[in-house]
Amino acid sequence: MNNKSPYMRLPILALVLLLPACSYIPMAPSVYKIDIQQGNVVTQEMVSRLKPGMTRSQVRFALGTPLVSDVFHPDRWDYVYRFQKAGVLTEQHHITVVFENDLLKRVEGDVVPAASEKPAIAVPAAEGRPAEKAE
Repeated sequence: MNNKSPYMRLPILALVLLLPACSYIPMAPSVYKIDIQQGNVVTQEMVSRLKPGMTRSQVRFALGTPLVSDVFHPDRWDYVYRFQKAGVLTEQHHITVVFENDLLKRVEGDVVPAASEKPAIAVPAAEGRPAEKAE
């Protein structure tokens, strides 16, 4: 004699029928990739504030804390910036600050030299000379 009622088999039957439906995962048409910004954002304006002979704390105030501070090269700070848009590297900058006797000696990397910068305002005319215009 079978004591099992037909209602006892119903949950098992429902589980067997619905389980394969749970394993189907539709594929997305494309994968979304986020924008990734890493490192120190250092603008040309920030770099133009640097002057030879500045202390480490003055440089840190002007540029921020360096991303890379190497124990094997204590007189060198590296500021690195990378921007990836949708998984593709679109922007990359690297600036190296070199110290000598704890004073700023030079700045290397993606920097426009201060000598090549044009003045943003017109210089007043001296006696007999016309005023120079900014380009």
